[in-house]
Amino acid sequence: MTSHGLFVTGTDTEIGKTYVASLLAAELASRGIDVGVYKPAASGCSSVDGQLLSDDAKSLWDAAGNPMTLHTVCPQLFKAPLAPHVAARAEGEQIDEQLLRMGIQPWITKSEFVVVEGAGGLMSPISDSDFVADLAIEFGFPILIVVGNKLGCINHTVQTVLAATHYRSGLSVAGIVVNNSQQHDTDESLNSNLAEIQRCTGIDVICHVSHQQNQLDAGFVDRLLSQQGLSMQQ
Repeated sequence: MTSHGLFVTGTDTEIGKTYVASLLAAELASRGIDVGVYKPAASGCSSVDGQLLSDDAKSLWDAAGNPMTLHTVCPQLFKAPLAPHVAARAEGEQIDEQLLRMGIQPWITKSEFVVVEGAGGLMSPISDSDFVADLAIEFGFPILIVVGNKLGCINHTVQTVLAATHYRSGLSVAGIVVNNSQQHDTDESLNSNLAEIQRCTGIDVICHVSHQQNQLDAGFVDRLLSQQGLSMQQ
């Protein structure tokens, strides 16, 4: 059973959390690492041939080289673009809290490294009694915080770090990734956000992802593997 992995969370929605997690999974797979990918629940899913499909789960699965099945990546899918437990309720269903936790077990059993992507931010509710942070704590992996580089992201990042370090027993933060998820040519904050985030949080911004960048910096991935005692050369 692997003890290696990362829980990828974000400071907001639509900031490129899945994009960064998928790039990470793809880089790990390209190094010959047996990478697992898990998203405990997804809402806002589309209907394809009568079946619900999470674009986020599909992106993670494809990036990892299609291990196991797409259903194993994300076993709880809902159509409404709401928090998963609210979307489930709107469809006459209920989030299976045990499955949120046990759904990761096939990946832990068969993978060398697991990339988990949460739904929303750390303090987003994912069931009637759980925040995303509860799952992150129970899974035990360090978290990687993805920040959308835009005006206002410093506040969102500081709040996320405070939540990570003070909620329940606290979470280990592997680092911060600043992602230019959109092309904001007129946003002057893009040039100062990285330094300010690092100054205000005291946590390293270990990667800056350019707009539509299709591969992660090798040194960044080496650092993540080294943090967990894994060989950088596979």
